[in-house]
Amino acid sequence: MHHEWLGRVAYAPTIERLERQRDRVLAGESDAQRLFLCEHDPVITLGRSANRANVLAGDVPVIPVRRGGDVTYHGPGQLMVYPVVRVRRVVAFLQAVAGALAGALAHYGIDGAGWRRDPAGVWLGDAKIAACGIHLRRGVSIHGFALDVSTPAQAWAKIVPCGLPGVRVTSMRQQLGDATPAVADVAAVAGPLIAAALSATSRR
Repeated sequence: MHHEWLGRVAYAPTIERLERQRDRVLAGESDAQRLFLCEHDPVITLGRSANRANVLAGDVPVIPVRRGGDVTYHGPGQLMVYPVVRVRRVVAFLQAVAGALAGALAHYGIDGAGWRRDPAGVWLGDAKIAACGIHLRRGVSIHGFALDVSTPAQAWAKIVPCGLPGVRVTSMRQQLGDATPAVADVAAVAGPLIAAALSATSRR
């Protein structure tokens, strides 16, 4: 499966790109399935079940989207993982991506991360290190996962993460300090792992 690093890009045009790519998959193009990785300018997104009261700051654009979940923040220091693929079994798909992200974290010496279904994401102990929310149309996914590499801690003061007061978030920077890699470097490690995991899942 082809994976592509887009760099730092605006949120709305990226989602439009994912929609166009999904249309290609639905049209039956044999090589249309893609894994996109990127970093975004600051934005707060509201999932289908979001409560706008969970947005606590007014200095960041707020965009309603069709993914699952509540409110989340995206911005510099966060690796976005966007698989545009056919999904045969949703839970297996989510576990595959989460497991690959855990593998990337382990590559950098952060062990013990794993998938948790409620609230959905990748967790390190009692703290979430990657959020998750997807949208399926006719069995093809867009949106995806957001791994906190060096997301500033103050960014999370802008929202109630997951819509649940008291949910703790962490990042690779909180775990590694000055040894934290750049988002592009994490993408270079995570991209092949996720692509391989998705390819294996699609064959089962």
